[in-house]
Amino acid sequence: MTVRKTIALIAHDQKKDDMADFAREHQAELMQFDIVATGTTGGRILDACPTLAVQRLKSGPLGGDQQIGALIAEGKVEMLLFFTDPLTPLPHDVDVKALTRLATVYDIPMALNRATAELLITCFDKA
Repeated sequence: MTVRKTIALIAHDQKKDDMADFAREHQAELMQFDIVATGTTGGRILDACPTLAVQRLKSGPLGGDQQIGALIAEGKVEMLLFFTDPLTPLPHDVDVKALTRLATVYDIPMALNRATAELLITCFDKA
């Protein structure tokens, strides 16, 4: 029996359209994963791709980033796609830094922009 791997999807406000577009373009690849996403990002992905199964957590500023961080620390997330917006001030910047730190500490593939996400989603071993 093959165990499905889990991918976490997060996007800052100015990048949510980009994440929804990415999900639409890579729907076939994403269907090979269990997907967790922060609340608003997950909703936008579901609007763009209603056939995807997305477990929506809390909104990022309300604890969703930390929920995903906990899943990473528990070994339950194998890849993180986090479309960040470096040009907009973030009130929850500490949570963002903690999440990227956990992805680094637990050595999981992480993309912070679409170009890297394109590479990861097409090359990641889904088996």
